[in-house]
Amino acid sequence: MNYHYSSSSKKDDENSCCGGSVWFVKDICGIICACLTWLLMLYAEFVVLFVILLPNSRLFYRCLNTIVFQTFTIFALISHLRTMFTDPGAVPKGNACIDTFTPDGLRNGQLVFKCPKCCSFKPERAHHCSVCQRCIRKMDHHCPWVNNCVGENNQKYFILFTFYITIISSHALFLSVNQFITCIHSDWRECSAFSPPATIIMILFLVFEALLFAIFTLVMFITQLQAIWIDETGIEQLKKEEARWKKTSRWKSLQTVFGRFSLAWFSPFTLPPSKSKLNHYLYSV
Repeated sequence: MNYHYSSSSKKDDENSCCGGSVWFVKDICGIICACLTWLLMLYAEFVVLFVILLPNSRLFYRCLNTIVFQTFTIFALISHLRTMFTDPGAVPKGNACIDTFTPDGLRNGQLVFKCPKCCSFKPERAHHCSVCQRCIRKMDHHCPWVNNCVGENNQKYFILFTFYITIISSHALFLSVNQFITCIHSDWRECSAFSPPATIIMILFLVFEALLFAIFTLVMFITQLQAIWIDETGIEQLKKEEARWKKTSRWKSLQTVFGRFSLAWFSPFTLPPSKSKLNHYLYSV
């Protein structure tokens, strides 16, 4: 069955998680996790800049690492915000009514699935999220750290977020270890603007944070790429669903998320292919 809808329709706005044009999930656990993510990034910024880099006497080392760390931190933050505030691919609530049902478009034996929780026709590969309270197209999972589902429209941003967090965590780990060695060799003279005990505590906490997030986000990054590579979302793999859809090639599957290969793949400022279609979508169920 074929049906059209506009993502900016009034009915869809009324049923969105925020009640307006900006997507926002009202989940207290997700909001706390998202704020915690920002606080941890802010802490890493403070330690890297004011404890490690700015007191360093080597100008080239200080400038180069500051530019690199700041650039990837900004990219990580923008990726997180876009993952959080982008509609992941929500199906409008209540679209399963007689006005939208036209049996002329059905093939013999074709099934149409209706979600009993949000009263909507479920496009192929859509799943209902109990947190967002919506059916999400190509839903991979709901991530509390971004306070949103990872789906068709924001998977690119989520992958970029895990990618850039892995980079800045690894960078912070390198800077911390190097700073600690330098401070020991210099007997903590002119090593930091803070006292040796305070410097040690802040660097050790940064090492713990960087190591934890580097491992966690790297695993998530690899998992996401693997799901795209085999053209199966995380929830489809978890439920061991039989592939009723026609699987595309691995390269084609990557292009459906990132678009044609270019530097835009690595930019959180460019729209993924699914979001650049004039806000009108056509689904086949």
